[in-house]
This record gives sequence, C-alpha cells and structure tokens, in this order.
Amino acid sequence: MPLSLKSPSLPSSITACTKHIYSQTQSRSLSASSRQNSSGRVTRARSQLYRWLGQQGAIFRDPADGHTNYLSAYTPDGQLRRVIEAARDKKAEKKAARDANPNAIIPDAEESGVKKAIPPETTRDLRPFPLNPQFVSQSVLSREAKEKIWEAVMVDGMSVRDASSSFSVEMSRVAAVVRLLEIEKEWTRIKKPLARAYSNAVMNMLPISKFEPDEQRRIAEGIPPHESINDLPIHPATGPQIFHPTSESRVFSRADAAKVFHERLLPADDRVPHPELTIQHKEFTVGLTKEEIRKNQEERDAEAEVIRMRKERRKKAGVVKTIDTSRWAFKFTDINVDKAGKDGRGAQGVGWRYGKPLMDRKRGQVKIPTSVDL
Repeated sequence: MPLSLKSPSLPSSITACTKHIYSQTQSRSLSASSRQNSSGRVTRARSQLYRWLGQQGAIFRDPADGHTNYLSAYTPDGQLRRVIEAARDKKAEKKAARDANPNAIIPDAEESGVKKAIPPETTRDLRPFPLNPQFVSQSVLSREAKEKIWEAVMVDGMSVRDASSSFSVEMSRVAAVVRLLEIEKEWTRIKKPLARAYSNAVMNMLPISKFEPDEQRRIAEGIPPHESINDLPIHPATGPQIFHPTSESRVFSRADAAKVFHERLLPADDRVPHPELTIQHKEFTVGLTKEEIRKNQEERDAEAEVIRMRKERRKKAGVVKTIDTSRWAFKFTDINVDKAGKDGRGAQGVGWRYGKPLMDRKRGQVKIPTSVDL
C-alpha cells in the first residue's frame, strides 16, 4: 500500500476543540499579568510616583552643582532642609534683635539684592540611603589635590611620608593616588581614551575635600583635614585581653604594655604611621618653641637622610651585573669564597646552595637530637 503524506482524518469533535483553543491563544495578551486600569483609573502608588516626579524628583533631573543632592537632604515637597532651617534661624535672630531694639533697622538680604548662599552640608545631608542612617558618605580628594600630590612625589622628589604629613592624607592613599595618576598619564601619552564624563559625574555626586596647601591659611579658614593620618594600626598580638599585675608605684609606660602583649612588639609611639608627629607633640608639651621644634625635626631628617644614603651605597655596591641576550638575561654577582664559612654552608656563600650537599637523606645519619641544651 502506498504511503500518503497527508495527515489522517480526525473526528469533527476534536477538530472543533482544537479550533477553540487556538482562537483563545490568539486573543490572549503577551503579558503574563492581567490587564489593569481598564476603566482609566490611576492607582494610589502611580499617583504618588507622579507627584514625587513633579516635586522632589524634578530636582534630581537637573541637580545643583557643588552639592551631593542626596534624598535625605530634601523635604517631601523638594526643598533643602538646611535652607529651611537656616531661614528659620535667621528669622528667629531678627525677631530677637527687634525685641531687643524695636527702633533698629535690620536690612533684608533679598531687599538689598544680596544672593543668599546655600548653607554647608551637615552629617544628615551626607546620608545617601534614607533607610540606612548609619552610613555617611565620606569626602574624596579633588582633582587639584591629586595633581598636587603627584607633583610633590614624582616631580619634587618628596617622600610618601612627607607628602602624607603635608597634605593630611594617609600614606596608602598617597601611594594609590600616585600610581593611578601615573597610569592615567601613560594612557594619555599613548592616546588611550579616558572616561572623563563618568569621572566628572561621580565627583559631582560625592563630597569633596577643599584643597589648601598653606597650613596656616587652612587653620585660619577652619578647613578640616582630609582624614586622620596617625591612627594606630591594630596589631594581631593586641587582640587578646590580658590582665597583667603590676605595682602602683611603678610607672607603666606604653613600651611596657607592648612587651606584655609580645616581646618584639614596638610601643604605640613607634608603630604609628608618623612617629615624627608624636615626637613633635611631646616637644610641644614640654614647652619648646616652634622654632626649636622645627630645628630638631630638621636634624632628625638630616640623620635619616644620611642613613638612607648609606643604605643606597650598600645596595649599589652589591649590584648584580646583568647581560641581556636575545633570549636570556644572565646575572653575575661577585662572591667571596671566605663567606661560605669553615664548613662551606654559610648563608653568604655559594656552597650553601650548590656546593656541599645536605646529609638529611643519607643512610646512617642520626635524625633525632642526642642532647638538650638548657
């Protein structure tokens, strides 16, 4: 019997059921959710969304420059809380002045044509997440401050420690700024595109520390430092709680406390990132003048420079001679045979590595200690 490519005939009831199901699937919407607001009614959530977009949300469409513009800084109707509070305080001051002297004429800033300045941001205005009030946005370095730090380290030859003390920036951050700007300048040299627009947009959203290189002017204007640079790092040996008995007549110093935690642990005055600032503060409490403190610090810096130059000379004296070939780099170092010691296993000799073999795996060698030295 020849095979037919046509489908076999189906009962009329099954065909009708198939057509009904197909018609239902064709008329069904692509969305899995049911259609809402068929009568044109706007829900409460949608009306609140439109109200927020028209009031407070309109501010974030075109945010003000020089401010963080976080949600916590605005009222539900889109006004800055610190501006409202400043106006209320100003009004209270005017009322108190009028009550004290009714005949006095108090000029108004709006009538005199003076533009009102926006008050500075407080801690409340630096909370980007309204539901997490414990998180406060920290200030970041400005572009000018980063360039000055890079110039001081890479151009002027200032050490990372000195740059940290001068700019009130922690040493690890100074090193990170120098490395990142070096990469950026290298990309600029090879004409690699930079994400300037993204960087500027992020910088406009974050609080920025004001840069003032003059310390006296920074103190006079009340500009706070970027961060604390002399915080004591937590050492693992100081983790356990120790009750150490000592007599009341004894002077228990920080050096003694360090020895209690560990024999080789340095005291807190020596473990801080900037011990020179601690020494200067001690000299100030003793009663030395600023000129004497500066002179003593210069002498200490000169001694440190002499030690550093001495180390550099030692390092250059043992320079490894390198001969580069097309495939390999051969390194040669001058070795004195007397440094290997009498048994040829000295740490400074070549025989300790290659010459005389160890006897650990040789048969007949005693592997256990034969005596105990007390």
